[in-house]
Amino acid sequence: MRPITSGDGKSGVRLALFEEGDAANPTIVLVHGYPDTHAVWDEVAALLRDRFHVVRYDVRGAGASTAPRDRRAYGFDELTADLAAVLDAVGKPEVHLVGHDWGAIQCWEALARPGLRERIATFTTLGVPGYRQIARFMSDGKRRHVLGQRARSWYIGLFRLPVLPELGWRVLAERLRTGRSELGPGVPPRLGHPAETLARDARNGLQLYRVNDAGQWRDAEARVDAPVQLIEGTRDPYVSPHLLASLGRWVPELAHRKIVAGHWMQRTHPGQVARMIAEFAGRDRPTRELRRAADRRPFRHTLVVVTGAGSGIGRATARAFAAHGAEVICADLDLKAAEETAGSFGGVPYEVDVADAGQMAAFAEWVADQHGVPDVVVNNAGVAVSGPFLEHSLGDWQRVLDVNLWGVIHGCRLFARQMVERGEGGHIVNVASVAAFLPSRSLPAYSVSKAAVKSLSDCLRAELAGHGIGVSTICPGFVSTAIARNATFVGPDVREAAITALERRAYPPERVAAHILRAVHRNQALVPVNAEGRLGYVLSRLSPAATRAVARVLRNPAIDG
Repeated sequence: MRPITSGDGKSGVRLALFEEGDAANPTIVLVHGYPDTHAVWDEVAALLRDRFHVVRYDVRGAGASTAPRDRRAYGFDELTADLAAVLDAVGKPEVHLVGHDWGAIQCWEALARPGLRERIATFTTLGVPGYRQIARFMSDGKRRHVLGQRARSWYIGLFRLPVLPELGWRVLAERLRTGRSELGPGVPPRLGHPAETLARDARNGLQLYRVNDAGQWRDAEARVDAPVQLIEGTRDPYVSPHLLASLGRWVPELAHRKIVAGHWMQRTHPGQVARMIAEFAGRDRPTRELRRAADRRPFRHTLVVVTGAGSGIGRATARAFAAHGAEVICADLDLKAAEETAGSFGGVPYEVDVADAGQMAAFAEWVADQHGVPDVVVNNAGVAVSGPFLEHSLGDWQRVLDVNLWGVIHGCRLFARQMVERGEGGHIVNVASVAAFLPSRSLPAYSVSKAAVKSLSDCLRAELAGHGIGVSTICPGFVSTAIARNATFVGPDVREAAITALERRAYPPERVAAHILRAVHRNQALVPVNAEGRLGYVLSRLSPAATRAVARVLRNPAIDG
């Protein structure tokens, strides 16, 4: 630690400055919020210091820094002067700035101040807008969104009360330091955080709320002409997603990224936070994730994996994602078919048997190594065996379940793990069928496999929701694809009748693809597609007995796929 001086007289303070890493490397300045000290960044700083010169400081009135004699000296003039003093001490022409909570709020204001703005190469905010942007949102936002944010900001009114907050912090600080309470879910006390000085820091920091008011910035310029990365904690109880979404109005160069985390994400998810900070600091070599975060159009720079992409719904889905600017990996058992699909839009073909666990594991590893973690995975590959149950051989059952069910299990298991470890969410689409809830006497193995896929998807959706990963089940009815032509028929040979039925239905796979993209965009759980798909779903919900009766009557319905 080295002390530096900011200001003089009643408003002057001595700031405690902490530096790590090689000073010849690019400098990252981490600014903490209320009621923290620089130590809240310990985990993140440890992950950055090998590549960056990491600078932290205790803000005025916190930790090892002193408090001003004038209790009113917590305004933005004093806060930005402190930051300028830190930058002067560092001695770099430009730094990468990162702020959390009140640390972020004062950094936003620094971006609006001539003399400071020019010294900030990039700014990363952990889930907090500036007071200028907040004031505009409160003035111009939709009434229900504004009221929602006011409800989340309940504590501000409490902090502005006299005496009561000081008394409350005296009790709470002791409970936090001794581990009887947590600052937030998953934020247990550890050495340095909360600080030994928490009670004093919290009392001093109340002046931040009492001196500053977002309302006074209602008519101020809110535009920020600087590269800004917003890392949104989707479980932060204090800031609404509507407020954060409004930042795009004021920040032309905004990269909006999300972590399934609460307010203190640098404590609960230091790996993801450090990686995002480092990527943004090196934005001259942007990752695909960073390019995606900076582009507000749906699916732009999104990595999509589609199995069974050589024909039918898989091919149409791959093309639809590509048309929206996604990078698509087209996987299929038939390499030539995968190459034809990929070649139509510049995708990447890959030959894989989804039923083979080893091949799928190698495929998932190849995707991660060569292209990164996928944002969307569409498990679409499928086969069908048509005919009575007693005519199905053990091999027929094995083949259908290996491809239709185990292929989906492999895709979900392997790619979901990658998505969870990355920590930026994602989406898995499992293509089932109307057969998932409309049984058929002529498609026993197929129906069982699709019903299992639907159940698997429901289980997976419940588990992965906590990681920001959506799971959708797509259940088409009759679709004009080649699945009937490629199916195995046991017992009576009705191949031509099935092929003709699908051709006459004239429901193109491109329409199913549109439903898939919409399901990902809206995070829909279950999507019955076309009239028979919706009718089958409604019938299964209203009258299971009627569903079973239909299964007895329909000897050989056409096959979707």
